[in-house]
Amino acid sequence: MVEVNRTNNQKQVIEMHDVSWRRDGKTVLNAIDWQVAEGENWALFGLNGSGKTTLLNMLNGYIWPTTGTVSVLGHKYGEVDVREMRKSIGWVSSSLQQKLHGSEKVQNLVVSGKFASIGLYEKPTSEDFDRAEMLMHQLRCGHLLDRTYQTCSQGEQQKLLIARALMAQPKLLILDEAANGLDFISKEGLLDSIQELALDREAPHMIYVTHHTEEIVPPFTKTLLLRRGEVFMQGDTTEMFSGEILTDFFEMSVDVSWRNGRAWLSKK
Repeated sequence: MVEVNRTNNQKQVIEMHDVSWRRDGKTVLNAIDWQVAEGENWALFGLNGSGKTTLLNMLNGYIWPTTGTVSVLGHKYGEVDVREMRKSIGWVSSSLQQKLHGSEKVQNLVVSGKFASIGLYEKPTSEDFDRAEMLMHQLRCGHLLDRTYQTCSQGEQQKLLIARALMAQPKLLILDEAANGLDFISKEGLLDSIQELALDREAPHMIYVTHHTEEIVPPFTKTLLLRRGEVFMQGDTTEMFSGEILTDFFEMSVDVSWRNGRAWLSKK
């Protein structure tokens, strides 16, 4: 395993020590050790079925490790109210899209993120709507004001979900397969917005989850490679995405070419 270099006085955003999770006699996660230090943005990279979703459910306190310990934002699970913890964690996933009301106006959808509700049932302030509009402009979707969610493209919808997650001012933002299913233009537009957000000093710590190397933009300087429920390797993204390491990871020969700070794969 490639160890991550960090100084002893860095605070940890995520700490997982010897974490395993078993279900129906099957080990889904095994001996996971992972630390995310303050100031770091990480990519979580693995093929379908590698255990990424299980790991995310654990970070959000929806499941508990069979063995090991999990701490997020300095709070050890089992010693903290996870319902309160989730208010500090933004999680953008495709499953959320299926739960939203398509007829909702986009600004209402974004504001609802402050209350963690599906639909806007609370009474937001004018400041809430101002913040929603600011976030939409920051993510290059301000032109969608007064549109309904269902009339927006898939790429626009993803940007709105990120804005929604940011409404609650989370300290940790998890982007779970955010570009999945997007066409090239929509994907590149979304990745540009994610890169700009990641470079903002006021942005939360970010975890980008994917199985496509080329989606990982330069601000995600650290990568954890997850394979068959185990940490295959972790460290600097530029080191993890070498042809030699990824050939071992995929168990097939691949070439890696770097363009604009992103790794593109091809089969040898």
